[in-house]
This record gives sequence, structure tokens and C-alpha cells, in this order.
Amino acid sequence: MGIRIPGFILANQVLHQSVQTAKKGVLTSLDVPEGFFAVYVGETQKKRFVVPVSYLNQPLFQDLLNKAEEEFGFNHPMGGLTIPCGEDTFIDVTSRLNRS
Repeated sequence: MGIRIPGFILANQVLHQSVQTAKKGVLTSLDVPEGFFAVYVGETQKKRFVVPVSYLNQPLFQDLLNKAEEEFGFNHPMGGLTIPCGEDTFIDVTSRLNRS
């Protein structure tokens, strides 16, 4: 019997989904450097961002992931991880993570 850490489990599910999607050739471009992953952000128009994998451990970013899970589950319309928040909100959150 092990300890289940929700954020860690969610991070693993996100990474697994991204890898499976990439293997299926759904992504139009795989120009993501090692240690990073792509997300699509926006409420109507989606913009692609490449962020470090280390963000998956951050509580602020996990809040965004939880929001994405509530809205889409793990079936994302863009073929990659889609975060349903405004671009300004996403930039604000990631800029906070860069400072920490």
C-alpha cells in the first residue's frame, strides 16, 4: 500500500497522455525541447506555449491542470494539453513560477 499524491498522479497522467498523443502523430510539431511540454491556452482562441516539466510540481500550475481536468478530462480538443483559462492568467501564473 503506497501513499497517493494527487498532484504527482495528475502530472504522470498528463505526461502519459502527451506521449501517447505524440506517438499517434496528432501534434503538428514535435519541436519541444527535452524537459519541456506544450500546452494550449485560451478560452476561445488557443495559443501554444512550451513550458518546463518542473511546472507540474508547482501548486499554481496544478490548479490550472485541475481546471483542465474538470473541463476536458484527458480528452483535449487540440490533441495536446488544453488549459481553459485566459492567456493573461496563464502568463501571470507562469511568471510567478519563474520567480520562485
